[in-house]
Amino acid sequence: MTDKSYVLKGVVLEEEMEFTLVDLSRACSVHAEWIIALVDEGILEPSGNDVTEWRFSGDNLKRVLAVQHLQKDLGVNLAGSALVLELLEEIEALRARVAALEGLHER
Repeated sequence: MTDKSYVLKGVVLEEEMEFTLVDLSRACSVHAEWIIALVDEGILEPSGNDVTEWRFSGDNLKRVLAVQHLQKDLGVNLAGSALVLELLEEIEALRARVAALEGLHER
């Protein structure tokens, strides 16, 4: 058995936190053009009308990281990533609904 030590670094983000395009690309270590491609694909929905005014939520950061994982580890393209994220959100909503219904039946 070998002993391995790892040092992990991270930042706790609040859901209400907002990022500019530059902030988000830095946080995810990607080019801003790739973030713009995610917006074009409908994966991200920033607030603001112009690229210079765009603001991204903490949830958008999670979506970018998920797409990075889908692309790098599973070879999924952007359109496929958008579909996967949509289906995962639908599953999450359905699970919440089932849990709520189960709670009603237990009363």
